[in-house]
Order: sequence, then C-alpha cells, then structure tokens
Amino acid sequence: MKALVYHGPGQKTWEEKPKPQLLEPTDAIVRVHKTTICGTDLHILKGDVPTVTPGRTLGHEGIGIVDEVGSAVANFRPGDKALISCITSCGRCAPCKEGMYSHCINGGWILGNQIDGTQAEYVRIPYADTSLYHLPKGVGEDALVMLSDILPTGYECGVLKAQIQPGDTVAVVGSGPVGLAALITAQFYAPGQLIVLDVDDKRLEFARKFGATHTVNSGDGETAVAKVMELTEGAGVDAAIEAVGIPATFELCQSIIAPGGTIAVLGVHGSSVPLHLERLWAFNIAITTRLVDTVTTPLLLKTVVSGRLKPEELITHRFRLNDILQAYDTFANAGREGALKVLMTHEAAG
Repeated sequence: MKALVYHGPGQKTWEEKPKPQLLEPTDAIVRVHKTTICGTDLHILKGDVPTVTPGRTLGHEGIGIVDEVGSAVANFRPGDKALISCITSCGRCAPCKEGMYSHCINGGWILGNQIDGTQAEYVRIPYADTSLYHLPKGVGEDALVMLSDILPTGYECGVLKAQIQPGDTVAVVGSGPVGLAALITAQFYAPGQLIVLDVDDKRLEFARKFGATHTVNSGDGETAVAKVMELTEGAGVDAAIEAVGIPATFELCQSIIAPGGTIAVLGVHGSSVPLHLERLWAFNIAITTRLVDTVTTPLLLKTVVSGRLKPEELITHRFRLNDILQAYDTFANAGREGALKVLMTHEAAG
C-alpha cells in the first residue's frame, strides 16, 4: 500500500509500505476512504513532537471501510463504514472510565504518533469497538471526516473549557480550522458577542461567514487589544479561546480577558510562553488546558445528522490521496492558498 511517511524534521515521502496486519484480537484494519491534514501534523514535521520517530505513517483523521476485524471485535464487521476517532481508547482503564480517553493507558493520541496513522491506504485501529463509530446514513462523508478530530477538539478544549454562558462575550484568537470549529460550536450557548482575531483578513472573512459578530486583525497587538476593549466598553471578554499556539496569541488573550474570565488554551504550543501572574492574580482569571478526549463525538454526530452543524463548509481544497504531497504544500501555505481544511480521497476505497 502507499502511505505518507515521516523521515525526520522537514522530511516526508509518499511511499510503499506493507499493509498493516491485525496484532491484537481487538484490532480492526480499515481501508481509508477520506482523510485530512491537521495542524498537529505540521508541528510533527517541524520536529515539535519528539514521540514521532522516523518511519512513522502520519495522520489521525479519516473515514473508511472496515477490511478485517480481530476475534474480539463485536460492533464492527468487514464492509462497515466507520469514522476513525483521533483518540484510541480501551474503555476499561481508570482514565477511560473517567472519560479521559486521551490518557488511556494503552491508547490516547497514538495514531500518526506512536503507531502508524491514517494518511495511507490502510490503517490498523486498536480497540476498534471503542475507537470507531458507525457512519450514520444520509449524511455527507465530507462532513463526517471533520468529526475525527477538529470538531470535538474545538468544542471540548475550547468551548467547554471556556465555560461559555448565554450572553457572554467570547474572543477566539486564531481563525484557522480549529479556531473556526470553536467558533461554530460556541454558538450552541448563545453568546452575546463572538469576536474573532487573526492576522489574515481572508480567514477573518471565513470567521464572519461562520458566525463571528466582530472580527479584528491582530497584526498589531496593541491596536487589536484597544479594538477589543472598545467593543466590550472597556470590560474585556468573558472567555478567550487561544487557538494558535504561539506566545503572541497567549499574551493577547491575557490582555483582553475580563475579571473572572477564562482563558482556554486550544492551540498546540511548541515553546514556553510568558504568564503575567503579576497582573492576573488579583482578577480571578482561570487558565485551562486539555487534550481532546472525543467524549462529545456522539453528541456532535447528532448535530451533524440533524443539519445543525455543517462542518463540511470548513473544507476549501480537495485532492486525491495520491496527491497528498501537493495537499501538504497547500495546507502548509494556507495564507497563500486560502486554505482551511484539505481533504484527500482514496477513490479505490469508495
């Protein structure tokens, strides 16, 4: 089979690899039909994720058709169409029983990290019964791919951790795909204002399309802070969702948060950031972090089935799986290409 293989920082190839085999009775082999690229994959290629070693097949999102199942798999059979969760969970260990699937003792985020991932023609899925979801009928597959990672990540790590309440003023700093996922799902809670900040005016246009009440270009940090304060009549925002993962955006969140507010860290940070406790300590500010657990995937599936969410609108570019290197170039140069999510389809799996 063909797979996208990491060979160290800045190095990747689309090459032949052996088709994965069942290793445990709880495994399934899935023939990948659609997959996509995550910002975390770009962090891996920069060398920010040391657990990913050369030779690893990348990717942790996708849908496909079950090809083989182990003897202990009860809920899936060959031929079933399945959504692949970015988080692998055994469902039995102590963290899983607490709903912290990302900290599963034998799983967590391992696809495209510690084991071979989904940017390939086939992928092995451990603990298939609790790491796959049946595809609902009558829903476009493009929408369902967005439920592997980006929608639950934006919702759980951003919206839920920010504890948004009806009428709140919310800022989403960063209008890339995961920031827009937070923007979309924040609307479940009827905030009064949804302010989106980004340095890219094209992405701010997307933010307005997806429900932002106000957008602010944050290229000049001081000007951006002043604009947010103007929009909030000097109060600041009740919740700030940091969706980029660089020191400048975390500092921006600290500058616009209101007393009693929450800063939810959604972006993947590859370096340390300044924490201004000298200013925050007296203002009852909460700072939250979280890995996605995908506990909300069933809920989000229902909202997609009902038509309440249309996550396929986040897809701006489509490629054949064999053109994945071109897809990576497009995604890595999102500003130049106007890209949000790029989707790759393996036509032979349809």
